[in-house]
Amino acid sequence: MLFLKHGGHVLDDAAQGAQSVAKKGDVLLAGQALPKDEVDKLRQMETPFDYLLPQLKAKPESRLPEADPPAVVKALNKLGEAMVDAADAEQTDPKVEVNSTIPAVYTYWGQFIDHDLTANTDRAAVTGDVTNPNLRPVPPDTVIKDLKNLRRPTLDLDSVYGDGPAIIDEDSKDAGFYVGARFRIGRNSDNPATPTIPGVRIPPGKGVNRDDLDRDLPRIGPLLKSGDITEDVLPEGLKNDPSKQTRAFIGDLRNDENLIIAQIHLAFLRFHNAVVDRIEANPRDFGLWPGKGRRFQASVFHCARDVTRQIYQRISLHDYLRTVTFPGILDKVLAVGPKHYRPLRGHEIFMPLEYSVAAFRFGHTMVRRAYDHNRNFGKEANVTDEASFDLLFLFTGNGFQRGRGTPPTITRNPFLGQPTLPFNWIIEWHRFTDKASTDDTHFARKIDTRLVPPLTDPGMVNEGNEPGLDATLQTLLKHLARRNLLRGYLLSIPTGQAMAAEMGVAKLEKEELERGNTPEVNAALNEGGFLEKTPLWYYVLKEAEVRANGNSLGELGSRIVCETIVGLLQNDRNSILNDRGRAPVNAVRLPNGDPVVTIRDFLEFAGVAN
Repeated sequence: MLFLKHGGHVLDDAAQGAQSVAKKGDVLLAGQALPKDEVDKLRQMETPFDYLLPQLKAKPESRLPEADPPAVVKALNKLGEAMVDAADAEQTDPKVEVNSTIPAVYTYWGQFIDHDLTANTDRAAVTGDVTNPNLRPVPPDTVIKDLKNLRRPTLDLDSVYGDGPAIIDEDSKDAGFYVGARFRIGRNSDNPATPTIPGVRIPPGKGVNRDDLDRDLPRIGPLLKSGDITEDVLPEGLKNDPSKQTRAFIGDLRNDENLIIAQIHLAFLRFHNAVVDRIEANPRDFGLWPGKGRRFQASVFHCARDVTRQIYQRISLHDYLRTVTFPGILDKVLAVGPKHYRPLRGHEIFMPLEYSVAAFRFGHTMVRRAYDHNRNFGKEANVTDEASFDLLFLFTGNGFQRGRGTPPTITRNPFLGQPTLPFNWIIEWHRFTDKASTDDTHFARKIDTRLVPPLTDPGMVNEGNEPGLDATLQTLLKHLARRNLLRGYLLSIPTGQAMAAEMGVAKLEKEELERGNTPEVNAALNEGGFLEKTPLWYYVLKEAEVRANGNSLGELGSRIVCETIVGLLQNDRNSILNDRGRAPVNAVRLPNGDPVVTIRDFLEFAGVAN
């Protein structure tokens, strides 16, 4: 997963422009030869996708029309284009209400969950190539057979822990992530290099966190230079390549694609290490006998991992889901269990396509154009007046910045002469987590049918920015709304109306689907016949907009999301719903004695909240 990027990261050999970018490990080809042991490992990693409502598979009428795919594709592209705000809509249109009541951190906690549960829906093979000019729906049975998930859908933090440390398995491919039972942490750059680092010190040079600059992900270049890792632990595409030395050395490269998600991943590394500290200081509180040596360290690691996993699951259930879903839905699903999520034959858990391809992509509409990131890049404007979305991508190890022009210029390796993230970009989390904040910009945008321009703008980074990629392919890969809509059609996802009818939820009326839209959106809905058969992703967003004022998902979206996550946890014997107290999660407490139950608590225990 050191190679895995978000969006169009696996290209079919014959895809337009694919061969020109399949080099140095940046992009994998579907037919690219890999060593047999790597192929075997990938197959072992694979888990199934399937449909949450399998009874709809045999009903073509439950899906978007299949008789004239070119016309449907044209209308979907038109709808996707129309969903994007005008560049200055927030500033010039007083009728536009953009801010929700959901603090901004929830956008990116959801992205972290997505990366922990799924990988590979963007695969550009027959079952995933939204760039195909002759795109047509793939039969559901073919989708299930050919499309595989490269994650275990169990909220087990495999995106963080990988194969584990050497104290567990000396042959672990990911042993380099660790020092004993602890994760390696990167130290932020704090030197008068050229160019100098502008702005004030983050965190400020006083208080409990003075001089705490261990606020970056571990990165390949510094680790190689210090001898903490050797080249033999790196895939071939990352060896001896200066352009990749700022890449994070973590279990999922997608978690370094923007700075906010990178700082969340860092918080998980630090949280685990803080739990290790607590266990070593008071092992009996965690059910362990004091000891020394490798066996004791292995026990400490397993205990810290299990506690961290279950606190993450508790927060994801009782803080994250309660915040982003319609009131009462989670409690109903927890009370009687999921009505629709059922494991496959052999009690095999799977990732529902209606969730991963449609409903859980609601977070795309929550993304802001810019954030009050810290005192340097935000309200205080010590360096600039905002942390714009493209800067949040540029200040990551695998970030690109695509300049305007013909042809466009591409910048990468973004730390401007620094080996790690400069101290002036450390996040100040209180600006992202306070539900009582009086600053509207500290909240996510509403869950609705409108996206900010950076999610489609050429300044957007990572998606489709690989040098040499065909311009048409770049444009599509970088347009999230179009990609989401086309992928849903390609993978034969049921319509919103079909899902609502099958799950017993009141359908949206035609008036609701058209309410508050721009003329361009309504024209696209009419052109594609989408008022009668609405793409599920769009339907879930519109339901949130008109029935929850954009401050949570609506009932259908909430049921799909809650049934999926609760279903996955209920069918994982090691999850917090089945553990019966074996993992001593309540031995981890804040300084005031409170348990860790919210995202804000989590960041505080990890030592990054200040």
